[in-house]
Amino acid sequence: MEQVFTYIIQLGASVMMPILFTIIGLCIGMKFGKSLKSGLYVGVGFVGLGIVTALLTTNFNTPLDDISKIFDLDLKVFDMGWPAAAAVAYNTAVGALIIPICLGINFLLLVTKCTRTVNIDLWNYWHFAFIGAVAYFVMDQSMLWGYFAAIVCYIITLVMADLTAKKFQGYYEKMDGISIPQPFVQSFTPFAIGINWLLDRIPGFSKLDIDAEGMKKKFGVLGEPIVLGVIVGALIGAFAHFDHFSNFSAYAAGFDTTTDAVMSIVKSVLFLGVTMGAVMELIPRITKLFIDGLMPISEKTQEVVKKKFKGKKVYIGMSPALVIGHPTTLVVSLLLIPVTLIVAIVLPGNQFLPLASLAGMFYVFVMVLPYTKGNVVKTFIVGLVALTIGLYFVTDMAGWFTQAANTVFEQTGDKSAKIPDGFQAGALDFASSLFGWTIYKAVESLQWIGMGVLTLITVVMVVWNRMRIVKEEKETQK
Repeated sequence: MEQVFTYIIQLGASVMMPILFTIIGLCIGMKFGKSLKSGLYVGVGFVGLGIVTALLTTNFNTPLDDISKIFDLDLKVFDMGWPAAAAVAYNTAVGALIIPICLGINFLLLVTKCTRTVNIDLWNYWHFAFIGAVAYFVMDQSMLWGYFAAIVCYIITLVMADLTAKKFQGYYEKMDGISIPQPFVQSFTPFAIGINWLLDRIPGFSKLDIDAEGMKKKFGVLGEPIVLGVIVGALIGAFAHFDHFSNFSAYAAGFDTTTDAVMSIVKSVLFLGVTMGAVMELIPRITKLFIDGLMPISEKTQEVVKKKFKGKKVYIGMSPALVIGHPTTLVVSLLLIPVTLIVAIVLPGNQFLPLASLAGMFYVFVMVLPYTKGNVVKTFIVGLVALTIGLYFVTDMAGWFTQAANTVFEQTGDKSAKIPDGFQAGALDFASSLFGWTIYKAVESLQWIGMGVLTLITVVMVVWNRMRIVKEEKETQK
């Protein structure tokens, strides 16, 4: 079984999701052709998303690394990105069976009315496996602790998906019957609720109600995500050549003429600008593929639920990739990329400089927007606070992430888990998650007491969620 699931995971989301969606479509009564087409749309969406992500990581890693060297930044936690975190997650004893175990728990909670979400976002199960793998190494390679941490994270995420489903569906279009059971995304919900509540109580703050469309009207073409992308990308390129500007004569000495030097810099800066602009434009187009693939499955599932569950409400748990193309998400992500880099540099005690993880910035705001109602200023503040705290989470977890990554590399030879000499391992996704860090810290610092506290929190959330579901069902039947 371990070999079967390891093989399936290694297929990647672009292959696994079409197979999964085709099987689901057939199981709920869709025709083979329609099921296959839905699955392929989702698979192609993941391919497109991977290509766009690669545009960022491939073209911006070197300039950002150059900036780090130019300004002599002594940050010892290397950004491994999500591929390394996923490799650590799935290549440990915990990750091998995480999918069947979590699916079993999901089914049990569903039939006992403790959740309404059916989490079919199998690819992102690596988040649960990751925190399980960290706990596994923290507790001297204990399977008990590893699975405990993963299962607690899974159950809390299912409850959060239920609690936020109406907000999510109410804000985003064409998302009826969908919830988001992805722990990285859901871990920003408490920040969104708390900070939004505080900002609403600041006199005059309501006047700063600017959404992405409002920015377009206020700033004209400069408010367009594609143009903002070009500007930010070009600025990153310019900072990467900062030493050349400050000592231009020495730089120009390597060229036949000063014109060659200028043209080389201009070419590099403009290329990075257009590349970032392309990312801002392509992501919304790619996310439409996810929606095109999802809607037939979602609509048919709702029909089946009405017949089999006698009208009881069930949510289909899907990837947050469905909605990361929202204009406000794009604008705020774009603004936060350079700001987060500056914060990482000046933040006392932080050792992590996000590089490869910057492509994951778009996922931060999926559950923030429904609470800030797309307000760019509010969303930016929520993101800034959450990511600033998240940098400390990554730094704090780096030692155990490093041990886990080194073990995986030694056992499997997976190059994505290889850490450069002299560095520790880190990643914005999922190591900066509030859920992940809280579970890790409870295990690492409190051990058995921590297990008791986490168990109590999880049980209370499940019981409360069940009471809420039962109450709503009774009110619906009246």
